[in-house]
Amino acid sequence: MEKNIIPSRYAASELAKLGCDIAIARKRRRFTQMRLADGAGVNVATIRRLEKGEGGVSLGVLAMVLLTLGESGRLGNLLDVAKDDIGLVLGVNELPQRVRVKRQRQAEPKPPQDVGGQAPEAF
Repeated sequence: MEKNIIPSRYAASELAKLGCDIAIARKRRRFTQMRLADGAGVNVATIRRLEKGEGGVSLGVLAMVLLTLGESGRLGNLLDVAKDDIGLVLGVNELPQRVRVKRQRQAEPKPPQDVGGQAPEAF
């Protein structure tokens, strides 16, 4: 089996901390790994991988684990815009509504034509 590689040591340490925190939360609730796996709809091996901090566990599994632990609101608040210090500094309110790729200008539009097929008269 191919091991998932996390490119950053910092990211790997963050995942390890998350895994450790999940294990502690599970133990505080007196859940076995089997009970947590059943609640999340996964197998015990996946829970072990999550608690080890392996990067290949999906966000869906993490969401179900948090729900099973009674912490369902945590995942949605990871990058809460009200607490995003960097985003606030960069000016969230000044961001465009849409980001589009600039296109080349098209040819000049043709003048509108009347239903009869002739151009309307100028005043």
